[in-house]
Amino acid sequence: MPKLYLLGGENVFRRSAKRVNERAFQDAKQPVDVLVFAWARLHFDRKYRKRKLFSDYLNSLGACALNFVEYSDSKESIEDRMASASLVYLTGGLPSVLIERLKEKGIDRLLLAYNGIIIGRSAGALALCRRCITTVRSSSKAKIVEGLGLVDFTLSVHYTPEKDDVLLGFSKQNKVYAVPQNSALVFDNGVLEVLGEAFLFENGQKRSLA
Repeated sequence: MPKLYLLGGENVFRRSAKRVNERAFQDAKQPVDVLVFAWARLHFDRKYRKRKLFSDYLNSLGACALNFVEYSDSKESIEDRMASASLVYLTGGLPSVLIERLKEKGIDRLLLAYNGIIIGRSAGALALCRRCITTVRSSSKAKIVEGLGLVDFTLSVHYTPEKDDVLLGFSKQNKVYAVPQNSALVFDNGVLEVLGEAFLFENGQKRSLA
């Protein structure tokens, strides 16, 4: 079972959640070989303008090897690269797109069997959970989407107090963990740890987990 870092969001340009990423890199098997799934954008672009910025960031954190997985790569090739990687990173974007692509390629099963560190940022964090709360772009309404189920709870990211009414409503049927940008939940073999701030919405009530 992997150790999961569920990051509520980050401004990568400002490296605003650097302390969370540093902790994950410290936990990873050394030397740190990083495999990145940047599959949450609607359209693929191998010259993704943030790729170099993000690569420089990960290298500064201590990545000794860094590879981006392309959606066109075979499952066998991805499986081989995951076997040697000590840290897997799922970037942000559109959660439903990321979840669908990971399932289509069978990466969900590879992630479940993986024994290293997984960082999920924003959409990447949502995808790792049993259920996640996302916003429908056409209507701006929130809905619950089924994720990959590496952790058995419902997650909301980029949390701000303005979301309280919506999350309190969802909490009457589903226990919801809410994580602000730059904070993270760390899930390790059934043990949950908070880095920064996090909130639990349950039975129409909200409480801080910090």
